[in-house]
This record gives sequence, structure tokens and C-alpha cells, in this order.
Amino acid sequence: MTCPDCHKGETRVIDSREDTQAIRRRRECMACQFRFTTFERIEVINLMVTKRDGTKEPFSKEKLMAGIRMASEKRPLVLEKLEEMVDQIERDLYSSCKNKVSSNQIGKMVLTHLKPLDPIAYLRFTSVYRSLSLEAFEEELNQILQEEESVKDG
Repeated sequence: MTCPDCHKGETRVIDSREDTQAIRRRRECMACQFRFTTFERIEVINLMVTKRDGTKEPFSKEKLMAGIRMASEKRPLVLEKLEEMVDQIERDLYSSCKNKVSSNQIGKMVLTHLKPLDPIAYLRFTSVYRSLSLEAFEEELNQILQEEESVKDG
């Protein structure tokens, strides 16, 4: 393992912890004593994402997280909740046993998980994901407001 600080190749594992998703390892560089964390994950299948323009690319959990983070920027969402959501979406994708998924399917999954967490982040994400016009955005906003009213009244 190469040290991200000094780029030497000799590191040692200080601590390992297993999780349901990965093995977390704390490492220390033997040359500069820099400590860093690595994660070991099992890659079951190469999940390919078919984009709207027909191109295909490997599924990237990091790219998905970046898009969700952008939608939830300056919102009171805890990073842990977002990571749990992305982990759940990733698990659902891999458990479907398909090696291809459309970006549209992933977007729908994000919206399903994001709406109950934060309606504002949901609106931000859906406006980009569905390329909403101003009228469609207003309809979506009104629907959310009606749902919140019915929750308050019920």
C-alpha cells in the first residue's frame, strides 16, 4: 500500500475492523509515520450504468454520493444519513443481480430515499435529475407542500 503523504510503498496495519460492507484498516507509513485509513470491499459484479445518451460507465458510489451531497449542500442533513442512504442504494443495485442499470433507475432510487429525509434536497436533486421546467418545479413543490399539510392535519 502506497502512503498518500510521502508515496513510499511500505506501510503496516495498525487496526482492522470488519463491517457488513467493508473491512476498515488503519495504516501507518513506515517511512514518515503518516496514518491513514483504507477500506477493503468485495466487488461482486461489475455494475455498468447506462446513461441517458446511451454511453456506459462503471457504477461509482463516490459519484452518486457527490451528486447527493450537491443537492443537500447547506442543508441540515447528517453525513452519516447520506452515507447510509448511498450504502442502501448500492446494496439494492447489487442485490438485483443485474450487471446493467440505467441512470434513470438510480435517480428514482435516490428520490425515493431523499424525499423523506429532506424535501429541499429532494427538490434540488429532482430538478437536475428530471430537468424540470419552472412549471414542473412549481407542481413538485406544491405536491410536497400538500403532503406536509396532510401530515400536519392527520
